[in-house]
Amino acid sequence: MAQNGPKILVVDDEHINVEFFQVMLSRLGYQVSTAGDGDDALDKIVQEQPDLVLLDNILPGRTGWEVTRLVKQEPEYEAVSGTSIIMFSAMDEVEDKVEGFELGIEDYITKPFNFSEVLARIQAVLRQRELSRQVARRERRIALVESLNSSLIYFTRHIKMPMQELRDVAQELDITDAEAVRGLVQRILEYTGETLATVEGLEEEVQELQSQGDELKSKELSLEDLESKFRKHAAMTLHGVARKRE
Repeated sequence: MAQNGPKILVVDDEHINVEFFQVMLSRLGYQVSTAGDGDDALDKIVQEQPDLVLLDNILPGRTGWEVTRLVKQEPEYEAVSGTSIIMFSAMDEVEDKVEGFELGIEDYITKPFNFSEVLARIQAVLRQRELSRQVARRERRIALVESLNSSLIYFTRHIKMPMQELRDVAQELDITDAEAVRGLVQRILEYTGETLATVEGLEEEVQELQSQGDELKSKELSLEDLESKFRKHAAMTLHGVARKRE
């Protein structure tokens, strides 16, 4: 299967676990990279920005807890704070699980693990991540529309008052007064220039907002399409797992 799926970073100091996940997930179409300690994991999270991190909590140097706390809470790692994390642990205590979730992990799996269960949890986390991205894109599109509406309101207010003023002056104008007529014409020319400049600025802003909106829309999927996408991927993945069991 071509490796064009979500990017997964596997972090574990046990080579056999790393090799197992690298082989299995790569064969199922995921893009897999690995790290053997907490510092290496932090570097790769920043550099590669994976969609998901499978993170062992017991590591040389920085523990999985420390890596999670830094990524999720420290300003230095704000750019990758939304990275999804599934933590692996040999500890099955409720306190450990609670601590993990309070730090911001998406799921907690106790060793020894069943690969089919891990795969199902990976898919669930990735599905939730994609749903969150879709919501964020739509919120940004709504913000763009609101920005455009504000610009249009400003524009209408900007031209309304001068137009009313010019109308009032024109209604009271003595057309036999050449000086007054020239003054009105001059004001109209000045106002027209200002209005054209405002229109050009608004036009550029509208084009930029439309371009951003089109880009966001091109990346959006309906909930039905998104569900279909994940069902298709899940079916292909389960088929791959079944073939490997034969």
